[in-house]
Formats: sequence, structure tokens, C-alpha cells
Amino acid sequence: MEPKVFTMAQVSGTSLGWLWGVTGFAGILLVGTLALLGWSLYAARHTRFDLTAGSLVIRGGFYGRTVPVSELAVEGARRVDLEAAPEFRPSLKTNGIGVPGYQSGWFRLKNGDKALLFLTDKSKAVYIPTRKNYVLLVSPADPDAFLAALRGS
Repeated sequence: MEPKVFTMAQVSGTSLGWLWGVTGFAGILLVGTLALLGWSLYAARHTRFDLTAGSLVIRGGFYGRTVPVSELAVEGARRVDLEAAPEFRPSLKTNGIGVPGYQSGWFRLKNGDKALLFLTDKSKAVYIPTRKNYVLLVSPADPDAFLAALRGS
């Protein structure tokens, strides 16, 4: 007897629709995740802290903003090494990006402070309290010069 080949019945358009929907949703999630990671990589290298006459302007990341110098408690600002001072380390991410080597956004520190972080190098961190119930924790390339400029503003 000669072999007879039978193909599977074709899927109707309505049965196949859910598969296209799931595929589209997964594609959107993938593109969104890649865009977020790409922006994080960009921000980790291009965030700047512009200190003007009346404000600290943070540019280059999702959480960038302008903070009036009058809101900063400059007298309490200091350089901290997060490896040597564990109480200033971020312990809980509340709304931010936390990938190895880059943390940006709202976090809770181990000492309980609510903090807005812009960190790359934990040995060059500058802790700046504000009068608005949160602290800034940033890592400028030259923390000592940043602190001197902040105190002189």
C-alpha cells in the first residue's frame, strides 16, 4: 500500500489571535525593557550636577530635577564612602533603577532616610540633607570640589 499523507487542519483566524496578542505583548515588554536599560546606561555616563547661583540642577537621568539651594542643608553635606559607612547604603528601592554600578531614583537608606540617589562610584558619594524630608546621595567625579562649590553657593 502506498503511504498516504494527511496535514493538520488549519487553525481558524480567531483561534490564532490570542497567540499574536501574546507575541505582541511580549515584544512590547522586551522593547520597553531594552529601552529602560539603554537609558540607564546612557544616564550612568552622562548625568551632571550643575551648581548655579540659586540651584542644583541634576540632568541626564529619569529622576533629574532642579533643587533650590535654599532647600539644601549645606552645613550637613559631607563626603561618605558607602563601603566604610554602611548606614548610608541604600537598602530599599522605592521608585528607581538599581543595577550593578548605577543607582538612580528614590531609595530608603539603612539609617531610615528617604533618599534621591544618583550613584555610580560608592567611594565618591556626597550626602546632602535637604529641608524637604529627604536627602540627596550623589557621586560626582570630584566630590571634594563639588562639596566646596556647594558650600560656596
